Amino acid sequence: MTLKMAVPNKGRLNERAVDLLVKSGLDLGEGWGRKLYVKVRNKDIEVIFVRAQDIPVFVHSGAVDIGITGQDQIANACVDVKEILPLRFGHCRLSVAVPEASGIRSIEDIPEGSRIATSFVNVSKKFFESVGKNVEIVEVTGAAEIMPYMGVSDFIVDLVSSGSTLKTNRLVEIQTILESEAVVLANHKSLETNEHEISGITNAILSVMNAETKKYLMADVPRSKLGDIEKALPGLAGPTVMELAGTSDMVAIHVVVDNNEIYDAVNKLKEFGGTGILTLPIERLVQ
Repeated sequence: MTLKMAVPNKGRLNERAVDLLVKSGLDLGEGWGRKLYVKVRNKDIEVIFVRAQDIPVFVHSGAVDIGITGQDQIANACVDVKEILPLRFGHCRLSVAVPEASGIRSIEDIPEGSRIATSFVNVSKKFFESVGKNVEIVEVTGAAEIMPYMGVSDFIVDLVSSGSTLKTNRLVEIQTILESEAVVLANHKSLETNEHEISGITNAILSVMNAETKKYLMADVPRSKLGDIEKALPGLAGPTVMELAGTSDMVAIHVVVDNNEIYDAVNKLKEFGGTGILTLPIERLVQ
């Protein structure tokens, strides 16, 4: 049976989600960006491009088996799905924001009956009910930050990343409702019936994410310095050491190093007499 996977068709999550799938080895073919769905080449997998906010509902209903979307969309959909893999991108927070000139700087200061503009209706209702505030939720489909200026609402609940959009519109963030990142989510029944196929996809994606944080480092080093090098560059399981033809005092080492350690690693190898030092990207890293 074909495994169906939903990914965002546009917006902040689309490009990275597709990038992960392609790097994982799922061939979407040419022109996938102009299609509503594609059949992955040589795999019994179908990728469907839909709105990020619809994906939790599609996964919950079983229309698709798995999907990629933000935790904010899952929370707002109020459906029972399983988050199976955090994807380390799409980080943001859903927050309450008020006009700078309002003087309000805490939830407690928000007057009863205030109008709150948001596209996250369900999450917002639950939040204000939880803090005992009787407010009117005004549903909007976009550009919530301009609603107080237009007089549509008094305050807003919206996604915040850097905060620059709020600042541009003279709004102040006063309360975070939830933190969010992109995740792979799955239908509970599909997890039972397609466990092998779903694990294959998530493991492939994870191997890509792991590889992106590492570099492959190769060098020729003095055999006498191997002890020092092994201490300085432990790698995943210690450097791989190989003999070099035509010399007994030099060996070749291969080691996987964290991206943020590559600068120091290269300099240490030079100090130990390393030559022919190469650093290479890694496409996938299965641990």
